[in-house]
Amino acid sequence: MRKRLLIFDLDGTLLDTVGDLTQAVNHALSKNNININHNKETISTFVGNGIGKLIERAIPCQDRNAENIKCVQGDFVAFYNAHNTDLTRPYPGITETLEYFQNKEILLAIASNKYQKATEQLVAHYFPTINFCNISGQKAEVPIKPHPAIINNILSEIHIPKEDVLYIGDSEVDMQTGVNAEVDTIGVSWGFREKKILQKYSPFAISNNTDELKRLISNYI
Repeated sequence: MRKRLLIFDLDGTLLDTVGDLTQAVNHALSKNNININHNKETISTFVGNGIGKLIERAIPCQDRNAENIKCVQGDFVAFYNAHNTDLTRPYPGITETLEYFQNKEILLAIASNKYQKATEQLVAHYFPTINFCNISGQKAEVPIKPHPAIINNILSEIHIPKEDVLYIGDSEVDMQTGVNAEVDTIGVSWGFREKKILQKYSPFAISNNTDELKRLISNYI
């Protein structure tokens, strides 16, 4: 039987994480006496390129230096590791969608720019019934998305050709990752970016809800 693989982004695609990210960023900024308090809408525009870029973007220009970035990032990680399930929730229908394709013996994987420890924590907490064949977060030795390394590493481990892979994400970073990795993509419009941003990358399709996502994937595979 021909094996098929669905690779999902995490933040903004499977999980609405912006509340906990906002809480952790503001805690870390305050602890370092940086006087700004971001709202969720602003933080959602900062995410997508890994923790380093998130922290850099969150620090105002006048306070942005190597020492502050290092200290804020350290305090962010310590707080986020302890509080990353306070406000985070799966998007409606996501768990059922993952279970649906798992029951059809479609392989499932995660490719995230969230650092590895937090990626594993969140997946274990929110998706205990899903047997992901690979859970890949940001690692020091692997370039972050949109570099294709994270996708290529998953495929080399699972041994599946690119024509049997579909990558699903919510941001321009995800769409460009698919282009760079030469795999087809589906964008989801419920995440951290507007639909018009996703359309610029000509994905296979854009989904507006999980019922539609299920149909689109089923038609594709």
